[in-house]
Amino acid sequence: MAVKIRGRPGGKGYVVDVRVRQLDGSWYRERHRVAVTTRSAAQRWGQQLESAIVAQGGKRTKEEAAQLAPTLAEFWPRFMEGYARANQEKPSNLETREIIWRTHLRPAFGGLRLDAIDDEQIQRLKARMANRSPKTVNNVLAVVSKALRVAVEWKVIEAMPCHVRLLKSAKPVVEHYEDEDFERLVTAAGACDPRTQLVVLLGGDAGLRSGEIVALEWTDLDLGRGLIKVQRSDYKGKLSVPKGGKSRVVPMASRLLALLKAHRHLRGARVVCQDDGTPVSRWWLKWSLDVAERRAGLPRGGRLHILRHTFCSRLAARNVPMLTIKELAGHASIETTMRYMHLSAAAPAAGIKALESVATPVATRGASPVTTSDSA
Repeated sequence: MAVKIRGRPGGKGYVVDVRVRQLDGSWYRERHRVAVTTRSAAQRWGQQLESAIVAQGGKRTKEEAAQLAPTLAEFWPRFMEGYARANQEKPSNLETREIIWRTHLRPAFGGLRLDAIDDEQIQRLKARMANRSPKTVNNVLAVVSKALRVAVEWKVIEAMPCHVRLLKSAKPVVEHYEDEDFERLVTAAGACDPRTQLVVLLGGDAGLRSGEIVALEWTDLDLGRGLIKVQRSDYKGKLSVPKGGKSRVVPMASRLLALLKAHRHLRGARVVCQDDGTPVSRWWLKWSLDVAERRAGLPRGGRLHILRHTFCSRLAARNVPMLTIKELAGHASIETTMRYMHLSAAAPAAGIKALESVATPVATRGASPVTTSDSA
């Protein structure tokens, strides 16, 4: 048996030449062009083909040769175009899939046939990501699992070649600002720039995501009735529907309404924009919040999601019904809303005091017994 690898002109993959000697002394030969990026990946592909030929008696019909499953590298463009983009996934999701492909899947599985990605290969992928967080590992596993399931649905392969088991991971603690810290941030943001204060209130008083803040237009506001219609999100200049796939209407808090009325301008269609009317970027939002956090004496980082977490947490701490929070925040699942159904830092102490108000006093050693008016 022999497997030879030759580079293709222009560096676009390799030619895999597989020869197998049959029992009668003759040679059976197959050559394939394989769209992989490394010689080692092409070598693995050739070895898999060689094993398949040997398993079929050293020779295959043209039909059998044509039914050879494609490599993940060959199937990936088809998956992205026919599944991810055809289903109009958000631009951020598309970019995340491509990053996962370039960083993890192409080096590990690019040269493997889809039906050769077995349980052992999945475990090797997990081992390669041992220094990554469980959430990152699970994101990568979810992508490869989806690609394989789509290949099964499209009858590219007959069945799932592996069982993708996710890692166990603890649910992250939802960071948020307590009321006092949030009010300090609002004040500090106003001292920096009215636009920064508007960003803080759109996140903390209305629960908008960063992309929704960037994409918000004046036509989305009903200042007479005090309503915000959240119907688009901006990701690096590309507009899409909000996360969750549907629009929502959020009533404005009085101070947010007053600030929006004072902030009205004709520089552009976007509510938050540069001085020349061009849209702001997420980087600008992050930088502006970082400056406000520093002025307020809060931990810096420009983490805009904390404002949205603060919005949901403040509602939960005030006993707003969970379904109402879900609608205001635009969560697709009630399970997401449940992450915010925790109490503020002061609530546990208040709860204990509530118990004390109805508790029976306990006599301490040496204390006089409690008497009642009947025994007097």
